[in-house]
Amino acid sequence: MSNKPIDTTILKDIGLSKKEILNDYKIACESRQVSLLGRREVLTGKAKFGIFGDGKEIPQLAMSRVFKDGDWRSGYYRDQTFAIASGIVTLEELFSQLYGDTDMEANPGNGGRLMNNHFATRTIDEKGEWLDLTKRKNSSADTSPTASQMLRLVGLAQASKIYRGVKDLKEYKNFSNKGNEVAFGTIGDASTSEGIFFEAINAAGVLNIPMVVSVWDDGYGISVPRELQTTKNNISELLKGIERKEGEESGYLIYKAKAWDYPTLIKIYKEGVERSRKEHIPVLYHITECTQPQGHSTSGSHERYKSKERLKFEKEYDGVHKMRQWIIDNSIATEKELSKIEEQSIVTVKEAKKAAWKNFMKPMKKKKKELISILDLTTCNCTKKDKILDIEKELQLVKEPIRKDLISNGKKILRLICNSCSNPNNSLKKNVSKWVKKEVVEGKKAYSEHLYCENDNSALKVVPIAPLFDDDTELVPGREILRDNFDHILSNDPRTLLFGEDVGKIGGVNQTAEGLQEKYGNLRVEDVGIREATIIGQAIGLAMRGLRPIAEIQYFDYLLYALQIMSDDISTLLYRTRGGQKAPLIISTRGHRLEGIWHAGSPLSMVINSLRGMYICVPRNMTQAAGMYNTLLSSDDPALIIEPLNGYRIREKKPKNTGEYKIPLGIPEIMKEGKDITLVTYGSCVRIAQDAVAQLKEFDIDVELIDIQTLLPFDVNHIIAESIKKTNKVLFFDEDVPGGATAFMMQKVLDEQSAFKYLDSEPKTLSAMSHRAAYATDGDYFSNPNSENVFEEIYNIMNEYNPEKYPKVF
Repeated sequence: MSNKPIDTTILKDIGLSKKEILNDYKIACESRQVSLLGRREVLTGKAKFGIFGDGKEIPQLAMSRVFKDGDWRSGYYRDQTFAIASGIVTLEELFSQLYGDTDMEANPGNGGRLMNNHFATRTIDEKGEWLDLTKRKNSSADTSPTASQMLRLVGLAQASKIYRGVKDLKEYKNFSNKGNEVAFGTIGDASTSEGIFFEAINAAGVLNIPMVVSVWDDGYGISVPRELQTTKNNISELLKGIERKEGEESGYLIYKAKAWDYPTLIKIYKEGVERSRKEHIPVLYHITECTQPQGHSTSGSHERYKSKERLKFEKEYDGVHKMRQWIIDNSIATEKELSKIEEQSIVTVKEAKKAAWKNFMKPMKKKKKELISILDLTTCNCTKKDKILDIEKELQLVKEPIRKDLISNGKKILRLICNSCSNPNNSLKKNVSKWVKKEVVEGKKAYSEHLYCENDNSALKVVPIAPLFDDDTELVPGREILRDNFDHILSNDPRTLLFGEDVGKIGGVNQTAEGLQEKYGNLRVEDVGIREATIIGQAIGLAMRGLRPIAEIQYFDYLLYALQIMSDDISTLLYRTRGGQKAPLIISTRGHRLEGIWHAGSPLSMVINSLRGMYICVPRNMTQAAGMYNTLLSSDDPALIIEPLNGYRIREKKPKNTGEYKIPLGIPEIMKEGKDITLVTYGSCVRIAQDAVAQLKEFDIDVELIDIQTLLPFDVNHIIAESIKKTNKVLFFDEDVPGGATAFMMQKVLDEQSAFKYLDSEPKTLSAMSHRAAYATDGDYFSNPNSENVFEEIYNIMNEYNPEKYPKVF
């Protein structure tokens, strides 16, 4: 034990008092105890899976000291200590996450929707309205896929640049304080091998935004060592080419430090973040010699792949141990003082664990008691009474029940109860059935609500406004309708942004943004590089900070580069925060019917099955598309709008009320009424269908043509079922692969809308070939359906229905 006085120069050098240093040490000890106790909870069966932040405590303490109100975090599941130190999460909440507690007060970050150590702060209130984000430390909701946090990080940082640079945004003071916010990203060293990491790093360097990235380097990616992950075995060396040199106006500040070197970490985080905040310079911190005392997760042991020498190193250079040693060596505190902190941390964390488990179990035990109390078999004459008693006894033995145990047993009991009862007003079957129904409804609410916006800001609640036309309305190319609509949007709301490849200077490859960059500046109408994933990431981050981005992906086929982040991040954001965060962005693309494999794709089934949580709009022309943009910008729901690629030059009537009319989502339009058969389609296929309908009329076949307009939501008023009631026959038509979106539409109509009972003929689908669209006109002819195919399918259905009137042609 040292009795030397504190060397005040050390405290002055790092700018911290003894009290602040010891408080950091306390947090480090508590975080370590959470990791140790949390792992035990998983191994004893109280939790399903655990992933913790041990070994990363010290650099995260340093980072938390420069994390201010208004700043944002986009990190991952190792940021436990940072979350504690920043007040993003409490110790008790960490255990509530681990248990999957659905109590929103106990687990406000995700309400049981995510595994532990996935953090999120609430940015909207119960009504879906924005909170003041400048007066809180903000954490965007975590995702598990490696490096996916990097994409939205770009947008979170870019928002500061936009708020600082667009003068008309100064009134939006609840989102930014003059653009002084920093976006903090964290990532494991092995995850820097992901392509989206490099894409995001490059994008931020080009944009010159206040993005601060910390790489926690513990030498492994699960079991794979760093030398098999990273060129030069060193991510900061690999990225030397982007380092900002003296006098240069772009590039990163790059810092490198040991994960156990507390004073150096404090200094470099303060220095780098101050510059980033003031000058909007991106910063990279490469934090080496991190450890992972318990291995990757509760799914395995790191002793299987680490050498004895490495395991010894990790003990000697454990960050908490090294910080303790530094405190004593510099006489900042005695060993006795530190022992007291360590002992108290064990008590504090155990109490937090106990409180979290008690809160999790309390409602479950109450439900168990309720179920058992209604199992009154005194009035029951069921022949299977003994089996019911056996289930009740088993239920009594379950000391720590969960919903699954209770509902499953309740349903098993229901199967055994007969329908006769001496007291029908208080029958066992009635009481158990009522209890099961109540619990199923409550369970669905806990695990299913908030997939889409459910408040007054829902796109489904936007009041429709029809486009208005004069008798002598001018006919203009479709692209001009979109361009003028975007112009109106940008002029009326400074929060709206339009960006993508070639969107700025030349106004888009189809001229739908012609002249808009010159009018609104390059912060609001922006050219970006060829990097689809970060285009969507930018949109997510910008939307989370109160802006209204419209992000363009040049062609539908290229959307696949960004499908992962759309599926795992934006479409789940509202759901995984249980209504706590929103990002009302619009992704704009164009698709269908060009030529060749990568310019003619219509992978709608891939999209609709990957993006539940987003709306998918498939307008047939640009007037409809513009109205959908207007609807969505009046709502909080994120969406994908697929403009018909062959419609930009086709002339349409120019609406009088550009920018104001709103097309309702989920409401199909009956393009032509008919009595013989219902034809259901969308997008570019509508024009093909119209051609076929005209041909069929010549053969006395009266087709009812329906344009669904949106795949998600789909026909919310069951208009298609009503049509089939009249025609008793249906063909679903598109240019996706067989079994794709046509199968989706058929299931929706025949199953959910119960239209099967109105059919007099087998329902049919018509799609493209299983292969991708080949090049040139003949390639398209033998790849995608055309009006002749539609004619033949419908004619054959009518032939099967009435062969005398419609004799077989082929």
